[in-house]
Amino acid sequence: MKYKRFGEDIVVRLEVGEEVVASLAEIAESEGVTFAEVSGIGAVDEFFVSVFDVKAKKYFDNDFREPLEIVSMSGTVTEQNGKPYLHLHASAGRADGTVIGGHLKRAVISATCELVLHTVYGRVTRFFDDATGLNLMDV
Repeated sequence: MKYKRFGEDIVVRLEVGEEVVASLAEIAESEGVTFAEVSGIGAVDEFFVSVFDVKAKKYFDNDFREPLEIVSMSGTVTEQNGKPYLHLHASAGRADGTVIGGHLKRAVISATCELVLHTVYGRVTRFFDDATGLNLMDV
């Protein structure tokens, strides 16, 4: 993992075998990020995403192990219980041009991944909401 900070922005390059969510959490912790917007693209061969069923209040998991291109990744870094909390969504393209996606739980880089964290001055925390079954931003 390589990264540089340019004022409010952190530019990240992940390398083969690195995992996206864990790497971003590590950067957020070491750089003291309390609120940021995340965007990125890249190539992965393990892609674990979920879709939340509002009525059931649970995630349905999808685990893909094939060559994929992340065509879009976006989300936020906030805090929960004093630790970075990443809420990321991603879509990835298959060899046949179809796209899959959802709430990103895990993605392992197969070639490279380029990410930008745009930090925002301030702190946003999360709380568990019984009505939705989700960790919501406390704004």
